[in-house]
Amino acid sequence: MGTTTGISKKGVFMMSIFHSVLPRVTRSNGWRCFSTRIPYDNIAELNKEMESIFGESPSPSPLGSSPPQQPVQPAYKAEDSQPVLTHTDSSRQAKMVDVSPKEDSKRVAIASCRVLLGQRVFNLVASNEIAKGDVLTVAKIAGITGAKQTSNLIPLCHNINLSHVRVDLTLNEEDSSVVIEGEATTSRKTGVEMEAMTAVAIAGLTVYDMCKAASKDICITDICLQHKSGGKSGSWSRN
Repeated sequence: MGTTTGISKKGVFMMSIFHSVLPRVTRSNGWRCFSTRIPYDNIAELNKEMESIFGESPSPSPLGSSPPQQPVQPAYKAEDSQPVLTHTDSSRQAKMVDVSPKEDSKRVAIASCRVLLGQRVFNLVASNEIAKGDVLTVAKIAGITGAKQTSNLIPLCHNINLSHVRVDLTLNEEDSSVVIEGEATTSRKTGVEMEAMTAVAIAGLTVYDMCKAASKDICITDICLQHKSGGKSGSWSRN
């Protein structure tokens, strides 16, 4: 027998091919070893060479003949997305929302706030003895006017045609305050929450202005939305 005793020609050829294909790793002490991490391109080249010579592809081996598997990415779920601000564009710059695609619908919003007067000023307002005049009437008119001027005061608000604005001021003896409630209504493409809140805020500021000569301790507080209806998001009420 020749030098290939006990080893088939196919085996000798495969050993020579593997010897040329396996990447060598040089060690610091001077000896070399073969890496078991064979690039996929080299494996594919070896399989093609074997098939051309022996007419068959080699059987699967632990070295593998398939490309490395990519890690499975978790499926995206719409509910995982976070709420986004509508008044910013893709570059996070401020923008005015385009409401032209929306349908016209009746929209109502109710807001409220409280003005803490203190006992002495409360008595003056209740008896209409404030030097500037009728506090509650002037504040009511100011609140209605403020609702109609919302888009001039809040930069990105739309100029909405309001069909109704209501502002009510009530004296509350329990905490010596004025409770203000404002309501705005429209039949347009966007809501009137800002109009309702602007109405009560301006009314509250007017109460302060009318009474500031009598006291600087007056506090405007609890400006908030109480209810809204209409539009895509439907109705909402504060609990």
